[in-house]
Amino acid sequence: MKIHIVGSGVVGTATGSGFLGLGHEVTFVDTSQERVELLRSAGFVATNELLLGHESAVIFVAVPTPADPVRGHDLSMMRLAVEHVGCSLADSNGRHTIAVRSTVLPGTLDKVVTKGLERASGKRAHIDFGVASAPEFLRAVSAANDVVNPWMTVLASRDQQTLSQLSDLFAPFGGELRTFSNPVYAELIKVIHNVFNATKISFWNEMWLICQSLGIDANLVAETVARSAEGSINPEYGIKGGYAYGGACLPKEVCALIAFARSIKIDAPLIESVSVVNDSVASLEAVLTGVDSVDEMA
Repeated sequence: MKIHIVGSGVVGTATGSGFLGLGHEVTFVDTSQERVELLRSAGFVATNELLLGHESAVIFVAVPTPADPVRGHDLSMMRLAVEHVGCSLADSNGRHTIAVRSTVLPGTLDKVVTKGLERASGKRAHIDFGVASAPEFLRAVSAANDVVNPWMTVLASRDQQTLSQLSDLFAPFGGELRTFSNPVYAELIKVIHNVFNATKISFWNEMWLICQSLGIDANLVAETVARSAEGSINPEYGIKGGYAYGGACLPKEVCALIAFARSIKIDAPLIESVSVVNDSVASLEAVLTGVDSVDEMA
């Protein structure tokens, strides 16, 4: 398979290297001449311009999407990449597949990528070319290894032919493969994946503050809880959104730890928000189900 990597930074290079290892023909594309020369010096095929022949190819878009305080992501590089790919599609008779590896907010593939490709190419998505979401779940320090040894691969496309093609392409890497017919699933999964990790880090940073105040080793506490708490050892625990937050232990201990943190002058906004969020969901659930009392749901 001919594979083009548009945006050849950490994610793009790791992705391309993984497919090279499977014997595919990979070309790296990047606007930075310095990056192109670096890739060439490492023995890779690299260029500034995407040139598509008439033989079908897969184009992975892996350009940066930096944080934007208003829109969430700065999509300026994504829009430029889409324009570039679309113009290349216009000059080719092959049916190519464009898969977005970049992290984007839900709806970006449909509203920005697909429409941009159609506009620039004059062709129709899912008919003249395939388009998909193929988010990466790579760690910067081990990106190359994470590509060839994935825990999970998530793919989404509104076109079954494209979904099957990409599934076959990623299958040799192993790991669990999950596919969706709506790209919003894949886009949101990637964003929530990162936010979940950030939230877990924030939680243990708050616990670290409490442990520091008490003069005890936070690492010993965390290592033990990571093995004792059902939420750590059972991946199904607590993931059914909208369920009532109740019972004899959870609300009581959250309330108690909030009070304790305040007593030792430690700010714990994350723990405090746990109570607020869960009480709000429980109240809404009570309204939706007609239960008069939140206590009845516990």
